[in-house]
Amino acid sequence: MVALTSAAGLVGFLSEPDSTLQAFALERLNDDIDSVWTEVSGSIGQIEALYEDSSFSHRELAALVVSKVYYQLQEYNLSMEFALNAGKHFNIDQGGEYEQTILTKCIDTYIALCALHNPTSPMSKDRRQSNDFDYKQTADGPANATASMSSPITPFSQSALPSKSLLSRDEDNSWEPSAPGGGNAGVPGAHPHPLTLTSHVKKSLQNVVRSLFESCYKEGAYRQVVGIAVEARNMDILREAILRASQDEKSKGKKAAVAGAGQMEDLMDYVLDICMNVVQERGLRNEILQLILDLLNDIPSPDYFAIARCVVYLDQHTMASDMLKKLIQKGDGRSLSIAYQLSFDLYENGTQEFLQKVMEELPETEDTEKTVLPPNMGQTRAPATDSDATANEEDNDNSAESEQLLSELQDNAGSTSTVVASRTKPQPQSEDEKKAVTSVKTIMRGTKSIELNLEFLFRSSKSDKAILNKIRDSLEARNSIFHTSVTFANAFMYAGTTIDTFFRDNLEWLGKAVNWSKFTATAALGVIHRGNLGQGQKLLEPYLPKGPHDSSTGSSYSQGGSLYALGLIYTNHGTHVLDYLRRSFKSTSEEVVQHGGALGIGVAGMATGNEDIYDELKNVLYSDSAINGEAVGLSMGLVMLGTGNVKALEDMIQYAHDTQHEKIVRGLAMGMALIMYARQEAADELINGLLDDADPALRYGGILTVALAYCGSGSNKAVRKLLHVAVSDVSDDVRRIAVMSLGFVLFRKPGSVPRMVELLSESYNPHVRYGATMALGIACAGTGLDEAIDLLEPMMKDSVDFVRQGALISLAMIMVQQNEAMNPKVTQIRKQLQKMVGDRHEDAMAKFGCAIALGIIDAGGRNCTIGLQTQTGNLNMEAIVGMAVFTQYWYWFPFTHFLSLSFTPTHITGVDGDLEIPSFKFHSNTRPSMFDYPPEQEVKTEEAPEKVKTAVLSTTAQAKRRQAAKARRERGESMEVDPTPTTPKPDGADVDKMDEDTNVVETGKEGEEKADGETSAPGSTKKKAEKEKVGYELENMSRVLPGQIRYVSFPGEGRYQPVKKPTGGPILLFDTQPDEPKSLLELKAKKKTAPPAPTANGNTVGPAPGAGNADQGAAGARAAAGVLTTVDEDDEGGEEAPCPEAFDVEDDEEMEG
Repeated sequence: MVALTSAAGLVGFLSEPDSTLQAFALERLNDDIDSVWTEVSGSIGQIEALYEDSSFSHRELAALVVSKVYYQLQEYNLSMEFALNAGKHFNIDQGGEYEQTILTKCIDTYIALCALHNPTSPMSKDRRQSNDFDYKQTADGPANATASMSSPITPFSQSALPSKSLLSRDEDNSWEPSAPGGGNAGVPGAHPHPLTLTSHVKKSLQNVVRSLFESCYKEGAYRQVVGIAVEARNMDILREAILRASQDEKSKGKKAAVAGAGQMEDLMDYVLDICMNVVQERGLRNEILQLILDLLNDIPSPDYFAIARCVVYLDQHTMASDMLKKLIQKGDGRSLSIAYQLSFDLYENGTQEFLQKVMEELPETEDTEKTVLPPNMGQTRAPATDSDATANEEDNDNSAESEQLLSELQDNAGSTSTVVASRTKPQPQSEDEKKAVTSVKTIMRGTKSIELNLEFLFRSSKSDKAILNKIRDSLEARNSIFHTSVTFANAFMYAGTTIDTFFRDNLEWLGKAVNWSKFTATAALGVIHRGNLGQGQKLLEPYLPKGPHDSSTGSSYSQGGSLYALGLIYTNHGTHVLDYLRRSFKSTSEEVVQHGGALGIGVAGMATGNEDIYDELKNVLYSDSAINGEAVGLSMGLVMLGTGNVKALEDMIQYAHDTQHEKIVRGLAMGMALIMYARQEAADELINGLLDDADPALRYGGILTVALAYCGSGSNKAVRKLLHVAVSDVSDDVRRIAVMSLGFVLFRKPGSVPRMVELLSESYNPHVRYGATMALGIACAGTGLDEAIDLLEPMMKDSVDFVRQGALISLAMIMVQQNEAMNPKVTQIRKQLQKMVGDRHEDAMAKFGCAIALGIIDAGGRNCTIGLQTQTGNLNMEAIVGMAVFTQYWYWFPFTHFLSLSFTPTHITGVDGDLEIPSFKFHSNTRPSMFDYPPEQEVKTEEAPEKVKTAVLSTTAQAKRRQAAKARRERGESMEVDPTPTTPKPDGADVDKMDEDTNVVETGKEGEEKADGETSAPGSTKKKAEKEKVGYELENMSRVLPGQIRYVSFPGEGRYQPVKKPTGGPILLFDTQPDEPKSLLELKAKKKTAPPAPTANGNTVGPAPGAGNADQGAAGARAAAGVLTTVDEDDEGGEEAPCPEAFDVEDDEEMEG
């Protein structure tokens, strides 16, 4: 049919009374509407009238024509409504641009309509309010019940709550019957108000979306349906999609089901991924996870590892213990391997409180107390002598009865290391079950994971001592800031490796540490020996407090640092040492020792929620000491981490307003932020109150609360709030932390951070620029992201020293474990760091940051990365808390050690059913150089300048030969044969490297040989790299970077098969040949020995003969004891190095000039 050139005649037919002519005109217009819609748009009223005429037989066709005209006019809302009224004439299968646009509009409207009728916030609010009410009523009595119901924070509560939270979605308005909800509902131009649609249009909309879902099911595109269901908050559709996927696998038969099992697993991973990383509302996330949990439990062979992720987030410890008991009761090798792997995953993602509850619900075993409470550990106050025991005998007698009562009535928080067995617990029915339960508990206590990490870091350490020596030689040790920076570099380089030989080899340097430098150096032992549970308290014996009656008490700074170090060794695993730390903390009146003890208690008792520890810390806080107050406030938050404890928040807010010490206020602000860790909307009232406070230290805490409450959520409103404060607050400190907090909120989307802070990095305010550098380092840590590096490189030359410091630290965090194959800039950056640390003209603050950066970039012997989320995708609580407290080094240097909590060992270690490490190999489908260690840097020591020998070029030799030949001819000696003069060479009889002609000839020969197909010269390393084979074998317990995991595979016909896809860390292996003998890896960390080391006073310190493993690995710690435990003397006449000059921040006028 010939296309229309004009629609004037057809438009005229629309005015005819004959319905046949009108129908003919509509059909022709519908066919050619794209070319004649401009003429038809003037008569759109007539076509609408035909649609509204119920007696007109082609009214649906009229609706379609009107829809297409409105589509051309970009009135998509009206176009969708008329398209839905077009009935069978609107065919979504045609796939044209018009159909796709209308279909997209239908989906948006469907999402808004479903979200309007499926609110999720009331459930989460009710649950939160009920918890607050119960706890509040218990704490303060029924008088304040109303206040507790209205707000989780009494000091900021009013008679009526504000109508809208600053950070939560507009929940109060979103679910009103008169307003649209969810998605883009109510946004002008987005899609029509759902309630304005007629019932007929809504029915048609449901039919269109349903047909879309059916087509997705037929094609196996379940992800699209899942995405729409999640955004629409429609749990019924989500349930249907998952069940249809499961039924589809079953209907394909056994062979197809085996092949399709991966597809179903991928779908569940996809649902969990969008639930954790895309969904921002906590209530909706809980609903989805609960639905997944119910569905997984109904499947005959459920995905236990997906269930584990759900139960940890939902805090359903009973379901976790039931799942473990079922697997143990099955008794077969594969079920036990799955149970052990689940235990590893639960330990990696759960808190101490959660794990303790799970273990208490498992069957009781005879060796429980022996496992939990090592001999003499529970009663150990300190490494005591006989005189100590006599002096403290009276105290022990007086406290024996109270300690016995406490041990019997201990709550679930695990404040002591004694576990009281319940008489109602079932007993294992067989020896095999008893052994399995014991193994599960061993794993969930973290002992096995920590042991594997310690072994890997020790045997694989590749730290470059030359770099550390370069830092030591470049920085003047008499300046405390420089001495401390070398301590941090050493601690980070050898974090978790138990290699402390640097202290042993540099006792003279170590002896220059005084006061807080001594505190920091002692605490560094905790970073180096982190996870050394068997020897941790033993190696710190010379430093720990000996008790008030001991006359040989050493430096209070080394004692406080040793308590801090003890907490770091038992990070998030403080069952064995919390009793000792608490007693040491209560028995001392030294503020420095209390400071270290508080930090140690906080790190070791992290997230236990123990109120007894909290009360002990609070009593010391009320002494109003600025020295220990900051540490105590932080420790209170660490103990109550993530609990949202109302009473704790009330106490801390009240005292923050009462005290006059800024350090205490700052410590309490950090503590409150930690209490609201990952609480999201539940923290909004606290955030609003803190941000409205006049004290900038409390506003600082409010921003830090945003960072920790919404960490990893990517919340748009949290980001909007941070950006607003970053450019509006009057305090530089608050603006700095606001920009920095963007890294915490967005670390799951590192690619979006450079674009967001690009303008902030060019701010006139140096504090904002510093915050931008740290935000990049936090969010992009370990990624080697080019965009972030491009922003940070110019900031290494910033005019303000602390901005350069932040840029250096952030670059190291981003470049950790990067090599030239992954990022070519890493070599240049490493060289620049080494150059800056030795630059005599560089500012002290920049040098400090440079030294820390050199330690971070080689963290854990180059075997650790910085990961704020676990290998399974959950939030890494330890790492996030460690990073957050590390950023406070701006105010207090000892907090720098907290960064070690963010270090995650990157390895794959296979463990069999006996929890032993078998010797086997797995495959990595990459080139060996792709993820290899970076080459060791050659650090040249400063030497006296040597006279350079004159280089003699070949052209000079040729000129001399010509001159000699000419002289012979002139003398008439041309008939004699003289030897050819040779080019003078330096000693060694080697060809001079400056001989240009020789090099040219060699290069040409090398090219000819390659052209002839012969072997290339030995020095052609680039050619060898090109011929490097893809794919190589790795031994068990090998370094595997996060980006390398997707290339790792286990041999299909091998003896050991993993029970789940490798994710890094411990992997349980199912032994397909259990009756065959197996070879095990030799554990090196337990067998290492160290020779005696001399101390500063000439005495020999070393392991006694036959001391055994308890003394191994502590050579550096023992050698340093004689130096660090000495009491500092105030020597007025002593010479001290000049302090570094204070940095000057340029004024606006100077910068503009």
